[in-house]
Amino acid sequence: MAFWLMKSEPDVFGWDDLLAKGASEWDGVRNYQARNFMRDMVVGDEVFFYHSRTGLEIVGIMQVTAPAHPDSTADDPKWVCVDVRADRPLPQPVTLDRIKADPALADMVLVKNSRLSVQPVTPAEWRHILTLGGLQS
Repeated sequence: MAFWLMKSEPDVFGWDDLLAKGASEWDGVRNYQARNFMRDMVVGDEVFFYHSRTGLEIVGIMQVTAPAHPDSTADDPKWVCVDVRADRPLPQPVTLDRIKADPALADMVLVKNSRLSVQPVTPAEWRHILTLGGLQS
C-alpha cells in the first residue's frame, strides 16, 4: 500500500462534498506528473484530502477504490483519474503552515512542490501527519 495527498479547492469540491457523495471520481487533473502518480495508485491506497487555495490544510483521509481509468471529464484519452471514497476526517486539520514549520516534514512534496495536485507521501510523513491530526497510525 502507498500513501498520497490529493488537493481540491473546497469551494469547488471539498471534504464535505465527498462526505455527502460517499465516493467520487477524482477527475479534472490536467498535469502530467499528477496524472502519472494516479496511474501508480492501486485499490486500497490511502490518500490525504487537502483543501487548496482556501483553507490550506489536510482535512480527511480517502481510500482509492478503482485504479486509473479514463477521466470522464476529458476529451483526450491520455487523461485519467481514480475513484476514491471518504474514509474518515482528521479530528484536527493539519495546516500547511504547521507542516512547513515541522522539521520532520521538511522534505515533503507538499513543502517542496506545493502546486502539484496529486503527490506521494512517505510512510513516515503519513504517520507523523496522522499524529498531528489527532489520529494514531
